[in-house]
Amino acid sequence: MDNIVLDTNCLLPALKRDSIYYPIWRDFISGKYCLCFTDDILNEYEEIITQKTGSSEIAKHVIAAILNRTNIKHIEVYFHFELIKVDPDDNKFVDCAIKANAKYIVSEDHHFDVLKDLTFPPVQVIGIDDFLHELLAQ
Repeated sequence: MDNIVLDTNCLLPALKRDSIYYPIWRDFISGKYCLCFTDDILNEYEEIITQKTGSSEIAKHVIAAILNRTNIKHIEVYFHFELIKVDPDDNKFVDCAIKANAKYIVSEDHHFDVLKDLTFPPVQVIGIDDFLHELLAQ
């Protein structure tokens, strides 16, 4: 089972049952991949879900659904690489991916493009469509 870090911009569309990206959430729930996160990532998930839905209850249910799975890794980050200068807030996903030895970060954020030129530490980033295609091919 692959370790994956899921950017908030990819989690949100995956939560909607009528979205083409819903299989990403469904496959997480069924245990097809291991979702890696830090406290900062969970806090961002909760904050943005609350903003987008207007409901803190929905956000709390999503967080509870994540935390109640066995295919998760709660990561403690002790070293911050600070690889993304344009939007330092994105570094929490990078640091988590490095510490978790994640296969990749799934994101639609172009701030992560700077990682393509790095040889160390290696961090692969793929878009939501590529991740969905990979899951559907399994």
